[in-house]
Amino acid sequence: MKHVYIAFTKRFSRSIKLLFLVVMLSLTKHSFAQIKFNNVLYGVSYYHEYMPTDRLEKDVQMMQETGVSVVRLAESSWSGFEPQEGKFEFAWMDRIIDRLHKAGIKVIVGTPTYSIPAWMALKYPEMLIEYAGGRKASYGIRQNVDLTNASYLFYSERIIRKIAERYAKHPAVIGFQVDNETLTRGANNHDFQVGFVNYLKDKFGTVQTLNKIWGLNYWGMAMNDWSEFPDRDGATNTGYKLEWERYKMKVIADFLTWQTKIVDEYKRPDQFVTHCFMTTPEIDKPQTSQFMDILGLNKYPPVQDKCTGAEYAMAGDYIRSVKNSNYLVTETTGQTTGWDSKDQHPPYDGQLRLNMYSNIGSGANMVAYWHWHSIHYGQETYWKGILSHDLEPNRVYDEMKKTAQELKKFGPNLVNLKIKPQVAILFSYDSNHALNIMPYKEGSNAYRTQTDQLHRALYNNSVAVDYVFAEKPNLNLKDYKLVIVPPLYVASDAVLTAISNYVKEGGQVVMMFKSGFTDQNSMVRTEVAPGPLRKACGFYYQEFANIENLNLKGNPFSVADKENTVSEWAELIIPETAQPLAFYDHPFYGKYPAITSNKFGKGTLVYEGCRPSDILQEKIVMSAIERAGIRTSDQNIHWPLITKQGINDFGKKVHFYYNYSSKTDSVLYDYPDGKELTSDRKVKKGEKLDIEPWGVQVVEEN
Repeated sequence: MKHVYIAFTKRFSRSIKLLFLVVMLSLTKHSFAQIKFNNVLYGVSYYHEYMPTDRLEKDVQMMQETGVSVVRLAESSWSGFEPQEGKFEFAWMDRIIDRLHKAGIKVIVGTPTYSIPAWMALKYPEMLIEYAGGRKASYGIRQNVDLTNASYLFYSERIIRKIAERYAKHPAVIGFQVDNETLTRGANNHDFQVGFVNYLKDKFGTVQTLNKIWGLNYWGMAMNDWSEFPDRDGATNTGYKLEWERYKMKVIADFLTWQTKIVDEYKRPDQFVTHCFMTTPEIDKPQTSQFMDILGLNKYPPVQDKCTGAEYAMAGDYIRSVKNSNYLVTETTGQTTGWDSKDQHPPYDGQLRLNMYSNIGSGANMVAYWHWHSIHYGQETYWKGILSHDLEPNRVYDEMKKTAQELKKFGPNLVNLKIKPQVAILFSYDSNHALNIMPYKEGSNAYRTQTDQLHRALYNNSVAVDYVFAEKPNLNLKDYKLVIVPPLYVASDAVLTAISNYVKEGGQVVMMFKSGFTDQNSMVRTEVAPGPLRKACGFYYQEFANIENLNLKGNPFSVADKENTVSEWAELIIPETAQPLAFYDHPFYGKYPAITSNKFGKGTLVYEGCRPSDILQEKIVMSAIERAGIRTSDQNIHWPLITKQGINDFGKKVHFYYNYSSKTDSVLYDYPDGKELTSDRKVKKGEKLDIEPWGVQVVEEN
């Protein structure tokens, strides 16, 4: 079956080609890799083809000296593999992979589809992205192609098959990365629009159904048939906009699934397929990765005095939760980042090592830097790698070498770490999109801001957390003692009923404002807010308001005066069975509770009708931790000291203690006797651990 599409595309129309792609996706089976990680992989991306001189031998020797165990390559090199249409050259990459293999370094090969060669853009300009308003992408930057364009898909399949067929047999190659940081990038092309209409036909059937569900009688926009369907450019309907975002996510999922299944035809049972995901909520990761073996993560948090560990923890918890398994950090900061030199902040001493252990403590089985060498030209000249532009050993190189030596000694005790949180954050892709479509505040992504605040409240108190995804079928919350719900603006009755039942059966919930306001089509419910959540919440409301900072009356959570504030949004809550926990200190809003608690069945739901300050949020969340009965001595530690833990392959519990500050600090080790792995010394329960600035200690219980 593997060459059917190539022959097919030479004969049939564009729309049928795209339809055939979907059929192929449904027919092709996937065999998941039998991956065994014996140690944490530690490495770099490497692009010898970018080098101004041939220094392959020296680079590989330096990698060996440093302790690099894995190299990721090839995802940007289509023009190297196919410099002219139909002319393929692989000898240059064979040489690189052969030399890495000789050095005992493992390789991950990327499919090079996110950066097309110049000849392709010249021959098929229609595959370049057409943006809203008629502007068109130019050649000269990566990721400038409509992912649904049939010509692009034809040439993509051909190069994917060539690469997979050639390198799946190579003993150095442990896996394949399909594409890179895939997004639709604002595509508004004709093919894309046609695909959207076909998607709507499959989902809704008739325009009459759309007229009703989207309320298209508003402004007289009801349609008679699909020929009247409007382009995205002028759309104002919230249901239209939400489905457009869903379709974009589906395009990405179909594209990466298609690539995954092609590679799957060639890969060995011990080779994996992955993708470098960003944490952006524009990608439905559960849908996109369902046929991948393991997920990759690209994350570049700030360093120096802004190094908090929170970004790595959030990204790691999020990506680990998608498949409930360990993951790969495919890209992270070596020295500095930036598409210019305005923000050059290299990590302080110790931060490269600290951040590596931060990722492992969240479940990473690989940490790889982007990249080995700094580039001497192009847009990413100042996105520096482990080596600076002089390509000589340096401070960061030495720190990587030290860290690699540690992993060589005790990495097997840290790989495949099993993490089982009792707390979950309920994440909704639809709510994220809908709150961007109909925002309640100016500026940054409001949904993500709230989600990150809730995660940070848990992280700062060393509470382990999973993410569960509202759009996955058959939402299951019973594995958790506490569920945190950011603004669940878009949700079906089934999802809201699942939350209510969870509380009724004894679960603890902390929920934020705007939850339950619209249905799954972003249509406001006709029943009194919060709709199906009314009994579980124990209140109703009919009014809401944008607010500036307001104090809470009487400081009910005992925080500093400047932290006793709420902002952004206020739902004018009228309690029924709910008990007010806090009121606004205001002549008008003061009669309405800002935060409530309601006992419903065997559980409790705390509702925030506003946005608490960060410290207030911590107080609310930690009260819920107490109520759920899951507080441990770990919660006696607070950021900048953080602890994480998991179970290793030997069945032993491993505890990580991190210091995200420039001062030595200490923690009390409150677990059974063990061994501190970085110093190879014994540790007893009740012993004080002194942690150096930007340092980490790792204790494995006996």
